Amino acid sequence: MPKDKHNKAAEHHDIAAKAHRTAAEHHGKNDHGAGHEQSKMANDHSKKAHDQSMDAMKASEEKNKK
Repeated sequence: MPKDKHNKAAEHHDIAAKAHRTAAEHHGKNDHGAGHEQSKMANDHSKKAHDQSMDAMKASEEKNKK
């Protein structure tokens, strides 16, 4: 199970990174409305990635205790 949690965290990190790049592109084209939306999405996925990473770490620690 910890591997699944790590994979889910990695997926959110990847989505967040893509959203950050897309936001930068929009801001670079002075499309600040779309850039802001992408920034919000990147932030949401970054938070989810952090939460999943913490869950994965806890699950790994529990597994190693056994």
